[in-house]
Amino acid sequence: MSARLRATAAELAVLLWREHTVYRERSGGVVIRGDHVQRWISLAPTGGQGELLVRAGRILPGGTTAPARCEAVADPAAGTAGLAALCRRLLAETAAPEDPATVPRQRGAHDPAPRSRTRTRTPRTARRRGRHTGAASWAVLLCVTGLVAVYVYLAAAGRGI
Repeated sequence: MSARLRATAAELAVLLWREHTVYRERSGGVVIRGDHVQRWISLAPTGGQGELLVRAGRILPGGTTAPARCEAVADPAAGTAGLAALCRRLLAETAAPEDPATVPRQRGAHDPAPRSRTRTRTPRTARRRGRHTGAASWAVLLCVTGLVAVYVYLAAAGRGI
C-alpha cells in the first residue's frame, strides 16, 4: 500500500506544482510539499477499504508546517485527475483568507493604530542595506592596530632586538 501511495503522490505532485518535495510521514502517509506556494498536501490510508485521507495546510514562514486546515476522504480509484481536483479544492480552501470578524487583530508595541492615510511606513531595519562595517568602525580598527604596532616597536627597541 505504501509503495502505491508514494507512486500516486509522485504523480499527483507533478500535476499540482512544478516545484515540490514528496516524503513519507512517520504515520505511513505521504506529504507533498510546495515551498514556493507555502502549502502542503498529505495523503494517508484510512481504516476504510481503499480510501485515502487527504489533508491540506500551510507552511509557516520558518519552514515548519501548520496543522491541517481542511481534509477530505477520497477514493483512489477515481484516478490521479480526480485526486488532483480534490487537492486543488482543498488548497483553495486553505488559501482563502480568514474572516476578519472572527480573527481578532492583536497590536504589538511596534504596530501603531491604523491611520486614515493609506501609505505604509517601512521599518528602519528594512531600508538599511548598505555596508556592514561603517567608516567609524574602520577608524577604530586602524587606531587599535596602530597602538599595537607602537607597543611592539617600543618593546622590541627596549630589549635591543
